[in-house]
Amino acid sequence: MILTIFLIFSSVQMFVNCDEYLVPQNINVDDIIKSDRLMRNYLDCVLGKGKCTPEGEELKKDIPDALQNECAKCNDKHKEGIKKVLRHIIENKPEWWQELQAKFDPKGEYKQKYNAFLKEEGLIR
Repeated sequence: MILTIFLIFSSVQMFVNCDEYLVPQNINVDDIIKSDRLMRNYLDCVLGKGKCTPEGEELKKDIPDALQNECAKCNDKHKEGIKKVLRHIIENKPEWWQELQAKFDPKGEYKQKYNAFLKEEGLIR
């Protein structure tokens, strides 16, 4: 779940290609996380509370796969973006983090699965 959430907030357009999701070259994660409006739009999209851009729609569709398969189709750029977005959300928008967990991990199974990753990245204590 955690890796996927970052994909969501990094505004990464994910297209399933046999082996990995593809990130468009023009996406700038840093610019997106600086804008609460853009971040909230993507959050609302993946939570089913708002309209989706084509990129957001792809992200919403790919979340279950990425969560279940430990982001197996993610490349290094995806992983770095995920870490950046997660750090931003957990540190600055804990209420958004709670919304995402409620939607994508209501039983806490992904939280348990990715707990070591979160600790390793310094995202939780």
